[in-house]
This record gives sequence, structure tokens and C-alpha cells, in this order.
Amino acid sequence: MASHSAGTQRTAAGGEIAVSGWVAFAAIMMIFGGIMAIFEGIAAIAQDDVFASTRNFTFQWNLAGWGWLHLILGIVMTLAGVALFKGATWARVVGVVVVGLSMLANFAWLPWYLFWAITLIVVDAVVIAALCAAPRRDASA
Repeated sequence: MASHSAGTQRTAAGGEIAVSGWVAFAAIMMIFGGIMAIFEGIAAIAQDDVFASTRNFTFQWNLAGWGWLHLILGIVMTLAGVALFKGATWARVVGVVVVGLSMLANFAWLPWYLFWAITLIVVDAVVIAALCAAPRRDASA
């Protein structure tokens, strides 16, 4: 049985997760980043002309393959972000893992979209820091 109080949800197992502050920020950024990764994946799968491969990069990957990876990561990231808003403690762990994988995928994405990949790597790093921050304790407990 769960009880609600001022932005904090307490689960039956005694665990609590704050759904405000850093966790809310991480959830919003995960939903936004997940949706953007979905669009990025769809564009790559469709072999869209938006992506221009630069020369002499160490990493040369199949664009459609990376599109599928971004699509799947985007869906999982969006669902984990929504679960964070619902107070699911497991969503923090899933979020850290999925956002970490997103960082790696965006690193390998550098040859196709340099500025966007660097931007998403920085956003992912901030989201991981937000998810790993200690949750706020309820003073009345």
C-alpha cells in the first residue's frame, strides 16, 4: 500500500522516492531525450538525408543499425522516465543503465551528427548525476 505526502511516495516495502527536484528533472529529461532518440532512430532507419557522415572518423557504423538501437533505447528511456513520475524506485536503476547506454550510443553517433551527439552526451551525464543524487528525506518520517 502506498501513501502520498508532499512530493514523496512511500512504497509498501518502506522505500521512498522523491518525485520532485532532481528526480523530476531527470524524469523530464529522460522523457524528452527518449522521444528525441525515437525520432532520431526513425530518421536513421529511413536513411534520411538529415545525416551526413563525416570522413576519416574511427567509427564507421551502419546508419540503419544505429537507428534501431536509438529507437529501442528511446522507447525504454521514455517509459522509465514516465515510471519515475509515478514513483517507481526501479526506474532509477533502469534509468541509469539506459541513459548510460544512450551515452555510449551517442558517442558512436558522432560521425553522423556531431553537435547533437555531444549535446545528448552532456544531457545524459547530468541525468545520471540527477538519478544518483540522494533522494530527499521526508522530515516528518
